[in-house]
Amino acid sequence: MLVAVRMPIALPGGRPLSPGFRAGLGAAFVLLFLICAVELADGREARFVGLLATVPFLAAVFAPWQAVLIAGGAATAAGTVFAVFGMTGEQAAQQQQQSDLSSFINVIGIGLATGIAALVAVVRQRQAERIAELAKLATIAQQAVLRPLGPKVGTLAVAGRYISATAAADIGGDLYEALDTPYGVRMIIGDVRGKGLDAVRTASIVLGSYRHVAFERADLRAIVADLDRAVARSVGDEDFVTACLVEERGGTLTIVNCGHPAPILIRRGEVITLDPPSPAPPLGFMPVVRSRVERLEPGDRLLLLTDGLAEARRDGEFFPINQRAWKLLGHGTVADGLASVESALLEWVHNRLDDDIALILMEYAGPSQPTPMPVPSWELGATN
Repeated sequence: MLVAVRMPIALPGGRPLSPGFRAGLGAAFVLLFLICAVELADGREARFVGLLATVPFLAAVFAPWQAVLIAGGAATAAGTVFAVFGMTGEQAAQQQQQSDLSSFINVIGIGLATGIAALVAVVRQRQAERIAELAKLATIAQQAVLRPLGPKVGTLAVAGRYISATAAADIGGDLYEALDTPYGVRMIIGDVRGKGLDAVRTASIVLGSYRHVAFERADLRAIVADLDRAVARSVGDEDFVTACLVEERGGTLTIVNCGHPAPILIRRGEVITLDPPSPAPPLGFMPVVRSRVERLEPGDRLLLLTDGLAEARRDGEFFPINQRAWKLLGHGTVADGLASVESALLEWVHNRLDDDIALILMEYAGPSQPTPMPVPSWELGATN
């Protein structure tokens, strides 16, 4: 019994052919076939040999230089065949010298075009590799700024998610962090004005300052003042950072908001937007904030988001996060909830986002039971 085994096509060095290699080579040979067909249909006189010079250039659009040389070699061989055998006997007697010169000039031109196209392919491939390397470095820089969250921070179940608006590189100015501090679990979510490496630099400054002062300041308003000074020192006059800071301590939730979209509280099927008592400007504009305090219930979930989610739209209609929050976020783990939001959002906007999105989802399980401190064996012996 014979068994068909599919063997991947590979280069001489053993490397499999890339999709670009196959696409470029395939397109080049299709064009080569069409030109040869037209040339044959036109008669034996070589009229279209010069068009064969386009074959290696077509390959250079998609494929590396090796494929360009293969396509160019095939085009040169075809041109040579037409140049040598393209004259009838009568024409050979009358125009032999002129036709030979013209035909071989075309063949030389195909060879030169092959060399130029190969150089073009080399330059294009190096640029593509450089762009891919820059995108990789940008992703690494972003991951260094945004550390993974959860699955537990203190007594809370916490998950974070970053959704990039571009497929080329996951890089932007959205930021988040969750820390277990002596003052409870503290979280921040923010959005830097602008994009690119400057936005990542500003986000790293905000997060670096926050990771320090969150353990030092007893009041969230003092943290806001520290972060505002850090932003003011590092950005221009028209740059700013919107931010929302949250503290959970013993079931009490404290929120301060600096020009940022309000968190969403999900409780027993009800969705509550936790708007601040009064609006405050973003960090960098000396915000004076007022705290909002809520008492959490076991099973409550809190969604922190950036305006990329709040302003995502399709045909002018915003993504209905408030109407769909319970269905998307109220079940499974907090990580499952964020995955559901991302899937529903991308389906809503047909995979076309205008802005990056940062999300934090946390769940309050209820008051934790204090664990007894272990008693050393010598103390146990002393009590006897």
